[in-house]
Amino acid sequence: MKVDPESGVTLYEQVRTQIIEQIESGDLIVGAKLPTVRQLASELGVAPYTVARVYRILENDGFVETRGRNGTVISGTKGTAEESLQAAASAYAVRATELGVPSSDALRFAQSALGL
Repeated sequence: MKVDPESGVTLYEQVRTQIIEQIESGDLIVGAKLPTVRQLASELGVAPYTVARVYRILENDGFVETRGRNGTVISGTKGTAEESLQAAASAYAVRATELGVPSSDALRFAQSALGL
């Protein structure tokens, strides 16, 4: 993600639009954790207030959930089967990591469960 300070589009709108595009394209899936406000502001070279405002608006619109100290994550807004499956896949990936299972093995297990 990057912003163009010379653009006629506000920095706030550039960040908001890019996050929504990443959600809609599947680059950011349900359960994915967003960077902290300070981290993303630093990466983009914008004020923390700008990122905080984007996160608040995205939360009001149902795109993200703020979980206090656990950060801001992508939420499932439409309740589709695909989003439910993305959430389950995210939970599976987290659990595999917690158990120390290499990603190649976790993928193999998932493929086996799907009959592939």
